[in-house]
Amino acid sequence: MATEYPIGPVMLDVAGLELTAEEKEVINHPNTGAVIFFARNYYDPDQIEHLVNDIRATRKGQILIAVDQEGGRVQRFRDGFTRLPPAGFYTRQPELAEDAGWLMASELLSVGMDFSFAPVLDVDCGINPAIGNRSFAMECRQAASLASAFKKGMNAAGMAATGKHFPGHGAVAVDSHVGIPYDDREFEEIRAKDLVPFHALIAEGLEAIMPAHVIYPAVDPNPAGFSSFWIQDILRKELGFKGVIFSDDLNMEGAGFAGDHSERAKRALEAGCDMALVCNNPTAAAKVIESLPIQANPEREQRLLTMQGRPKLNRFELINHPKWQQLSTLIKEFADSHAQ
Repeated sequence: MATEYPIGPVMLDVAGLELTAEEKEVINHPNTGAVIFFARNYYDPDQIEHLVNDIRATRKGQILIAVDQEGGRVQRFRDGFTRLPPAGFYTRQPELAEDAGWLMASELLSVGMDFSFAPVLDVDCGINPAIGNRSFAMECRQAASLASAFKKGMNAAGMAATGKHFPGHGAVAVDSHVGIPYDDREFEEIRAKDLVPFHALIAEGLEAIMPAHVIYPAVDPNPAGFSSFWIQDILRKELGFKGVIFSDDLNMEGAGFAGDHSERAKRALEAGCDMALVCNNPTAAAKVIESLPIQANPEREQRLLTMQGRPKLNRFELINHPKWQQLSTLIKEFADSHAQ
């Protein structure tokens, strides 16, 4: 009987609507653990379900399949899925946040996905356009409350939640996709504001966290996702977080601090990340999975298994369910009525 691979430590992407032969080989590498989708991978619900099934059939073992489906600007699957508002809209109707979390998660789970990288836990400070209304609020306790409701809805649908971007990306103007942001604030100011949503949701059992590609020089010289201080001392020990830690995309400019892609992955994993993301650069992703040692890590693998989706309805059952029909119409109308 062939040996099945456990979930590996690298998340990567694929180029299009179907798998190529080369991508099937990469997916079957022992160090591959997950695939993330982008808008280019999506045509309609039937196509994405077929692609999900093909990936699972290709992998000789466990694999996770994820997407960014926050709503607003960051929603990869659109036609055939409910158009969700940005997180910041829920300050106007907070009672919709939990329903929106359930709706988003139920739609993804119904086509075989495991999870979306949501909710955003950054507190908007009005200076970072890359965050902006992706944040639930400018006031930290309100952000925590709305994100908590959204997470509750996700969990009710059968999806684990991922809070991002620890310890907070909202107070820097530079977008870490294109540069290395520096946040000069002292630790106590960050603790009193930015850590509040993370602290609250960790206490409620948050399943995963993604650190920011931000340097906080008054605290530590390394970006949070490469910092044992932020990951081990603060996140694991002080906040008591037991769940999964995903690096942010190591192809972003904010990760360039750590060297080439293989070195970035090595340093992120050594700092305490459970899985390293390498997106939109298949050559780099292939080098990363070849460069990392192939070794079992049962504790890490067990954490990652908690991110597997637990769907309650297939696609047909969902779209014929009264709750989906009511909420899909309600959330879409809410988004449309508040759109700029």
